[in-house]
Amino acid sequence: MNLDAVRTFVAAVDAGQFQDAAATLSITQQAVSKRIAALENDLGVRLFTRTARGTHLTVDGQTFLPHARELLRAEARADASVRPGRRALRVDVHSRRTAPAVLLQDFHRAHPRIELDVVTLDADVHAAMAAVEAGTVDATFHAVTVAARHLPTAIRTNRVIDEHHDLLVGSRHPLANARTVTPAQLAEHRIWMPGMAPGTEWAAYYDELAAAFGLTIDLVGPVFGNEALLAEIADSAQLATLAGVRTRYLWPDSYDLRRIPVRDPAPIYPMSLIWRDDNSHPALRALREHLDSRRVPAPDAEVWLPPWG
Repeated sequence: MNLDAVRTFVAAVDAGQFQDAAATLSITQQAVSKRIAALENDLGVRLFTRTARGTHLTVDGQTFLPHARELLRAEARADASVRPGRRALRVDVHSRRTAPAVLLQDFHRAHPRIELDVVTLDADVHAAMAAVEAGTVDATFHAVTVAARHLPTAIRTNRVIDEHHDLLVGSRHPLANARTVTPAQLAEHRIWMPGMAPGTEWAAYYDELAAAFGLTIDLVGPVFGNEALLAEIADSAQLATLAGVRTRYLWPDSYDLRRIPVRDPAPIYPMSLIWRDDNSHPALRALREHLDSRRVPAPDAEVWLPPWG
């Protein structure tokens, strides 16, 4: 069914005359007549009777009118749903515990009228970038391990997060009472990070970190979730793990877990916002500006970055 014909039908009903409907629609009276005739032919019924005093709806026209109005309302809703700024900005954060989710919540507090649709694709940078390119999401946060010239043509990135690390240990661990620890000190201890998928950008980061400081990062063991990992670390005198300083973990007070900043130098996990350069959603620009205003890079002398950071 041609929606222009439906729109012309409704305009003719509201105006009472084809001539007045033509003026409303900025088309000729002949075009109005042709559209109405085409609609009647499509429906197989007469919608109007025409007299010297004007046009009048037939019984079929009266029956069709409320449905015609609803079709136009549905068209308007469909159009508005994808207009820039009319739909929620869809952003992938990979995990709701980590820095991107924290920063998105901060953005929401600063811009409460902007609608957000926060999703977790559970994908590495390549799959998440493909989702951005396909339009499945408006933006995503990931460490970008390749040069800009090797990225898809439509993709843009901007480093917006320099995430420091905490060492997470139980109260019986040898470093439990330290105020800070250095990467060199960590070389003497087992860093337990079970379930880290090989080939991902975070696996590449920790491979570089381990090679730079002689760390032992143990990936062995089944993955029972963060709660089980925290319980194991709390109960151990040897196990430790690394967590971003803005990663949100909750545990019972009885665990007595300690978060100890890693410094001198401070390893930095660099994360970028990734988006399409032709995405015109106004909330995307607002998000980019917000993230730029919140980023405070540490002096280079105090940090360690992977070669691709």
